[in-house]
Amino acid sequence: MEYYSGQINRLIEELSLLPGVGSKTAQRLAFHILGMPEENVERLSKAIIDAKKNVRYCKCCFTLTDSEICPICKNPARNHKQIMVVENTRDLAAYEKTKKYEGVYHVLHGAISPMLGIGPNDIKLKELMKRLEGDVDEVIIATNSSLEGETTAMYISKLIKPTGIKVTRIASGVPVGGDLEYIDEVTLLRALEGRAEL
Repeated sequence: MEYYSGQINRLIEELSLLPGVGSKTAQRLAFHILGMPEENVERLSKAIIDAKKNVRYCKCCFTLTDSEICPICKNPARNHKQIMVVENTRDLAAYEKTKKYEGVYHVLHGAISPMLGIGPNDIKLKELMKRLEGDVDEVIIATNSSLEGETTAMYISKLIKPTGIKVTRIASGVPVGGDLEYIDEVTLLRALEGRAEL
């Protein structure tokens, strides 16, 4: 049985499609939005539409940005000879919160997962190898400690080793099966500092 009118139900249904938003949270958000002043709702909807239209991949590291090159890659103070490979932009943000990593990143946008049909060509590996043709001293592999993350780390290590570039893996301290975006800064920092060569 439907309790609300069609447009309220549609709003609740659309909000419930967002990750981590169940039906009760979607309902709460919908009624919050309906109670907001119209100009706030317009600002919110414009922010969503503008982000969808203007956000794209950085030409260097493939993180999400609204400019051609992201602020990290543009920054001359960063160590461009050290590249940390992460699975997604949220993982990059997690390491940036430590304020201790001074290199640059490469965002894969996924991990190798034969079970899900995701192979090396489905993530940004070719782009990483192209970057390594430049002046790079070290690649830090910071993929998640899941089966897919470990598979991806080993695959990348085997690709890079013949080039003579140092390849390291973040140390444990990051729990197996844990996603980097949910781990506190201290644990992430210990994992970075305790990385080991592969």
